[in-house]
Amino acid sequence: MSSGPGAASVPAPDPHDSPPAPDAPASRPARKSSMFSSLKVRNYRLFFMGQVVSNIGTWMQRIAQDWLVLSLTGSSAAVGITTALQFLPMLLFGLYGGVLVDRLRKRPTLLVTQSSMGLTAIALAVLTLTGHVQVWHVYVAAFAVGLATVVDNPARQSFVSELVGPGQLQNAVSLNSANFQSARLVGPAVAGILITGVGTGFAFLFNGLSFVAPLAGLLLMRARELHVVERAPRGKGQLREGVRYVTGRPELIWPIVLVGFVGTFAFNFPVYLSAFADDVFHAGAGAYSMFNTLMAVGSVAGALLAARRGTARLRLLIAAAVVFGALEIVAAMTPTLWMFALLMVPLGLFGMTVNVTTNTSIQMSTDPAMRGRVMALYMMVFLGGSPVGAPIVGWITDTYGARVGLAAGGAVAAAAAAVIGLILARVGNLRLSVGWHHGHPRVRFVPREQPEVLAPAA
Repeated sequence: MSSGPGAASVPAPDPHDSPPAPDAPASRPARKSSMFSSLKVRNYRLFFMGQVVSNIGTWMQRIAQDWLVLSLTGSSAAVGITTALQFLPMLLFGLYGGVLVDRLRKRPTLLVTQSSMGLTAIALAVLTLTGHVQVWHVYVAAFAVGLATVVDNPARQSFVSELVGPGQLQNAVSLNSANFQSARLVGPAVAGILITGVGTGFAFLFNGLSFVAPLAGLLLMRARELHVVERAPRGKGQLREGVRYVTGRPELIWPIVLVGFVGTFAFNFPVYLSAFADDVFHAGAGAYSMFNTLMAVGSVAGALLAARRGTARLRLLIAAAVVFGALEIVAAMTPTLWMFALLMVPLGLFGMTVNVTTNTSIQMSTDPAMRGRVMALYMMVFLGGSPVGAPIVGWITDTYGARVGLAAGGAVAAAAAAVIGLILARVGNLRLSVGWHHGHPRVRFVPREQPEVLAPAA
């Protein structure tokens, strides 16, 4: 059930200091939990193990796909077209995918989408291994995967709540993020070995076969143990209904707006890190790879800390986004390569904290029957932000330098977080309190004091 707008959905005082608002959700995750507590749920454990294998294959295909296009055409623009084709369906049809997800049962839907992506990878592997692959084949495959993603992404995001229920949702979402980021460390390395050793075709083949793991996990799940939610009935105007639902709830619309700003201007690390490796430190591809690896390490740490934390407060989201933006500004001014490299770890940690907290807080604040549409809008903004912002931050970086580009991205993220934090505080009738607690500075939002209303004289 949605928490609805109000103080319970915005940065709020610690629940130990004040009673919960009357419209607070009936079931909230525990404040403290085991880092891997959701893995005790058999259905989620099957889902998680399947995703471990599949995510490694996905990262392998990303590397192999770009390398294949570059080797076929010799054009970086062609690589950019491939990426755009993979993201284009989400930008065009993402909300419609959310409508479908709300109408359909999640497990059968995922069986179809995961199978289609696996078959696409195998088809590309066959074309590559037989020497018949052409660049248009890769374009078609990228677009086909993008189409499947339109339904697969919101279905996977909303299916997690059916696997574990609201009590373990924060933990499960955090472990999913750690899963994906861990695969980011392994997948590209394995892809590099396969590409140099036996060719790109085997990387595609591995990815295609890797979908056997999540498909097997889905088939082995016990349906009676799922936290089944009521599906939305077929009807007219459901897309508009979803948009109205989000725009009418500050606890949903403002985190999505924040993710839009952060994703568009601050998360374009392929642009920033390659420019720093090449133009600022003149260290080449090795430094670029090191930056990405260190950021992935920080991301895994951030996801695991979020899994241990057990709650998803919007005040944490605002604070993490401000710190993330500030760290980018500091990184932009670092004079040496090693100082810059070390800052990649906290950047990855706070960036992942922003991602996980947004994802979980949105899911916890959304009615189950609307979750597919809300998550589709969130994923459309999150995944669509980087491709839209890449030309902008690329132009700033090319024109004014990598340091100005990264600092500008961080400034936008920090400013957006600060403004949205003030908006949420105003909506929740809160004020900023600055003081000392046990000898340490303490900054938090507290309820505004209500003016006394004098009773009329008798």
